[in-house]
Amino acid sequence: MARGIDHIVHAVRDLDRAAELYRKLGFTVGARNKHPWGTHNHIVQFAGCFIELVAFIEPDKLGTDEISRLFAVYNRDFAAAHEGLSMLILEAEDSGHDVADFRVAGIAASEPLRFEREAKRPDGTTVKVGFSLAFAEDRGAPEIRFATCQQHFPENFWNPAFQTHANCVSGIAAAIFVADDPAAHRDMLRAFSGASDVREEGAGYSIALPRGAIEVMTDADFVKRYGVPAPDMRGGARFAALRFVTANPAATRAVIGAAGIPARHAGGALVVQPAAGLGATLLFAAAG
Repeated sequence: MARGIDHIVHAVRDLDRAAELYRKLGFTVGARNKHPWGTHNHIVQFAGCFIELVAFIEPDKLGTDEISRLFAVYNRDFAAAHEGLSMLILEAEDSGHDVADFRVAGIAASEPLRFEREAKRPDGTTVKVGFSLAFAEDRGAPEIRFATCQQHFPENFWNPAFQTHANCVSGIAAAIFVADDPAAHRDMLRAFSGASDVREEGAGYSIALPRGAIEVMTDADFVKRYGVPAPDMRGGARFAALRFVTANPAATRAVIGAAGIPARHAGGALVVQPAAGLGATLLFAAAG
């Protein structure tokens, strides 16, 4: 079964700064949440998917469990080396089934890992949210972490009040990776996503998902298309950019311009370069 985008992790050093950046970009940013292994986050939510802004804040809480290792330590070290997009997490109906699929494909990196935390509704009331993660790995891309996420209390997590944004963005159209050899990652990404619809695009390709897409290209193609630097790939393939869907590109441009955030048009999108996007290239384009 094909899996759509559930959420993207943007790992940063200063969580307040990241939340303020996303607010200036015109996003509605949720309250600060705390994890039991020392990371804190803010959520930027859309219908069915979200961005998780993450920073490692409380080292005394770091444990020796698998989520501490695979999530907290990984994002701590990633942000220390270079802030930016660190994880692609797809939706799961049953994380146990995903682990079984990943084992068959030779990409499994964990058993199902469950955790819960408190969350706040817009009115300030506290509710419980819970998730199970199934991690996968691409040995040629150690600086991209992959997982699927099963929600146990979705009625407490998804909220239309958090899904309306001043910049008119309605969702995530694509997660964009850069790689020296895009073809070397195709089999892993197909097994991870469960998707079979692969469209060749020059030296790279696009994998259509039930929600969004995965696009892989060379760093040269990325620079040519968007006119901004590609991430440092000395450690392997990298998660370079997000492309958002906006219902009103003119309104999006106005919000970002009014905030004084430098942006330019390239590749059919309004482009916020990584120097302004805390290591992430952020693209805003109309649907289609």
